[in-house]
Amino acid sequence: VGLHNHGFWRPKPLLDTARFTLYFNNWHRKNHQDSQALWKHEAVQKYLETLSKEYQQVSHQLTADSLNDFEQRILRRRCTDLSPIAAAFQEIKEAEREVQELEAMCTELDSRDEKQLLELALEEKKGLDKKMNMLCRKIFQLLVPKEKYDRSPVILEVTAGRTTGGDICQQFTKEMFEMYQNYADYKGWTFDIMNYTPAEIGGLHHAAAHISGENVYRHLKYEGGTHRVQRIPETGMSSRMQRIHTGTMSVIVLPQPEEIDVKVDPKDLRIDTFRARGAGGQHVNKTDSAVRIVHLPTGLTVECQQERSQQMNKEIALRTLRAKLCQQVIEKQLSQEQSARKLQLGTRAQSERIRTYNFTQDRVTDHRISYDARNIKEILSGKEALDKLINRLLEFAEIEAVTQYLENLQALEGGG
Repeated sequence: VGLHNHGFWRPKPLLDTARFTLYFNNWHRKNHQDSQALWKHEAVQKYLETLSKEYQQVSHQLTADSLNDFEQRILRRRCTDLSPIAAAFQEIKEAEREVQELEAMCTELDSRDEKQLLELALEEKKGLDKKMNMLCRKIFQLLVPKEKYDRSPVILEVTAGRTTGGDICQQFTKEMFEMYQNYADYKGWTFDIMNYTPAEIGGLHHAAAHISGENVYRHLKYEGGTHRVQRIPETGMSSRMQRIHTGTMSVIVLPQPEEIDVKVDPKDLRIDTFRARGAGGQHVNKTDSAVRIVHLPTGLTVECQQERSQQMNKEIALRTLRAKLCQQVIEKQLSQEQSARKLQLGTRAQSERIRTYNFTQDRVTDHRISYDARNIKEILSGKEALDKLINRLLEFAEIEAVTQYLENLQALEGGG
């Protein structure tokens, strides 16, 4: 942060960590830190001290009578940005002092063997540690800039893998789609099914849904990728032999920002109709109600057979096409080298999986953060356990963003 020629402070971004989402899936730090450990990093302390001092100076500058309207607007905006960070910083410092005082008291009590007082002090320290973790998480959330599309609704697609264990893949894909549907209900979001292609044996080939609500993309953006399942089939030879089968399914999460309006020229579309296929229903295979749309300039293909009406299927397919074209616009805006689909899916190889659901060990492992959760049924219910896992990913992302920023800062200072 530097002084302007006229003596007032120029605004600067708190953290320049744009596009963090794009390479999050490729980062695998061996020594993952929690928020409180990162708070103790010398560079973090120095950086927050700088922001806190800047807040005090900006606040002082705002009292000057010589400022014009333009200068006041800039300073007020910066003051608004810095105020919650400075307040959280002071809260943490105060909590840290309380912890240090308690630790000193515990040492004295321990030496005097005053067990009852020691137990009370340790209990209070436990509460302060929890408060410290909460405050550290809060300050890193304030530091990391919000993703441009975090508040956007999304289109979420699930597709059964093409690896061995086809039945396993299709059943797992159905369970995953229902998990996200339950999660949307848990978060109070709206979940509208756009396409649903069931498998003959009760599983699911492919499905897509439009999910809207508060901060939908923020919570679902790291769900995109290959998910692996390991389980013993309930029927067939493998179930009798107790053989574990491995299968995969993929998830794609596409943000749908309202500010981007994609125009689709009807001349660029090839629209085909065909008979719906699926697990039954009176209208199946009787009318050409299903619709497939090909966007000729890009080669993008979407289809919908969810509704009985051909017109409704056409509208849903067009909506999906616009979402995918919108994603291309977003990719250009963010100057991505690779598309979000490729980043989320890779080559669909099992080695690129982001998460494993091992039913025989009742364990879910997220490979990006080396995190194990027990009770698969709780995760697949799409409620508190899944929310805890997703929040763990978000915290990891925030810490990685701050860590990466500090590493870049130190490299620049070293080079300078």
